Amino acid sequence: MPESKLDLKKRRIRAFFLTLEKKHKKHEETEELEEKISKEGMVYLQMRLPVEKITEEFENSLKEKIEHNIIKADIREATESDLENLMNLYNRAWLTTNTPFRPINVESLKLIFDDPLTVILIAKVYGQDSGFVILDFEGKHQEIGVIAGLGVIPRFQRRGLGTILGMAAWNYFKEKGVKELRCEVYKDNEISKSFIKWIGF
Repeated sequence: MPESKLDLKKRRIRAFFLTLEKKHKKHEETEELEEKISKEGMVYLQMRLPVEKITEEFENSLKEKIEHNIIKADIREATESDLENLMNLYNRAWLTTNTPFRPINVESLKLIFDDPLTVILIAKVYGQDSGFVILDFEGKHQEIGVIAGLGVIPRFQRRGLGTILGMAAWNYFKEKGVKELRCEVYKDNEISKSFIKWIGF
């Protein structure tokens, strides 16, 4: 059966986030992991959040946390000229995660960027690009907003920048009138799972 356009796009985005990095693992461990992934595939958890469950009170509590955060970020939508910088952000952000990955290249990023239903937001902190979130639209009428990936450089991890990016994603989706939010996360990435649950999924 031919691969649908949606399946192809999901595969590309997953490949962007979930490919193998060898330098932090022993060679034998890496080979075992590669073999397991080739046989079983990467296991994802898809988390859903209907928009009607996002109460004004909950939204305000997140906004308040962001307002009192010492980190202030400017958020912008990525352009093609950001791709090399985004590649560097990605490679730095995933150094400390337990999600298997390998450095990404600009060509792979461009395949994702060029999809008209995919948007990348970048966060700048203290004049430096420090995090990103990849948003995707699915459904017959693009009524489903998917947080396809979120990364923060090590310096700002666990300091509130992920929450700022999550709120920016929500604001973007809200403006587009989505009915449901979704997020996919690698099953063994406990930090990401905890964060996603914390923001309401």
